[in-house]
Amino acid sequence: MDNRRYDYSPIIRRPKIEWPNHGRVALWVAPNIEYFHFDKPIRGSGSNHVPDVPGYTLRDYGSRVGVFRIMEVLDKFGIRASVLLNAEVCAQHPPIIEEGNKRKWEWLGHGMTNSISMLDYSPEVERDIIHNVKEIITKATGKAPKGWLGPGLGETYNTPDHLAAEGFEYVCDWGNDEQPTPMRVKSGRMVVVPYELGVNDIRVFIRENHTPEQYYRMVCDHFDTLYKDSASGGRVLCLPLHPFVIGMPFRIKYLEKALEHICSHDGVWRTTGWEIAEWYYKNYYKDPGKYDN
Repeated sequence: MDNRRYDYSPIIRRPKIEWPNHGRVALWVAPNIEYFHFDKPIRGSGSNHVPDVPGYTLRDYGSRVGVFRIMEVLDKFGIRASVLLNAEVCAQHPPIIEEGNKRKWEWLGHGMTNSISMLDYSPEVERDIIHNVKEIITKATGKAPKGWLGPGLGETYNTPDHLAAEGFEYVCDWGNDEQPTPMRVKSGRMVVVPYELGVNDIRVFIRENHTPEQYYRMVCDHFDTLYKDSASGGRVLCLPLHPFVIGMPFRIKYLEKALEHICSHDGVWRTTGWEIAEWYYKNYYKDPGKYDN
């Protein structure tokens, strides 16, 4: 079957996008702040044993220590994070919410827990889960989430429609472009805001075993290419982070060094996922029509 959610659009044949104040690259930083169940296998840990004590406690370290190191680094550069938030974090680790709210961080929906994929739910239950995630995050943070990333980037055929029906306006699971993409949904509206997989810290360090120095070089090279290409139209750079990965003492300074390089350039818009989507809606969005399956 063909993908009818969005149209093919080569980047060399689009109207030029420009970010606020003649910005060239929109930088948004996306920490994945997640909660895992102790009695379920930890996906990606390399073990199917329960309890997976090493896998669970490594991720718990991220919530107890690593996330606060990320906060310190982002504070230095005046960057407000756009958090991909498992809703269960709100009850389990409320100080993270409190500290994020002090910094005016954005909160996106990221399922209830990373122990359960959206692919594990029936269509009816999936809609209820999305509704519950929205309600929990709204109550805990004081603001309804506008964006969504599924646990493990998992979606069903129905996910975009359920999200739009619940008032979500952008999604990050679709890594198809370096600019926002209008998406067809049955009701409401939806755009894809680019979420970068190539410099995702969990891929760089855990799956591909690169060194911190290599991560720094990869992020800088990635940015440099986007910055050069942005002469013909603005680009989006997302830095996905996981507190249990980049928050380690021997890695965190390389995030700081990479941000120092990026933020030393003119025309870098330090922003959030929703602000990117909102600017795109106001200035460049064209309704692609409704989705009809």
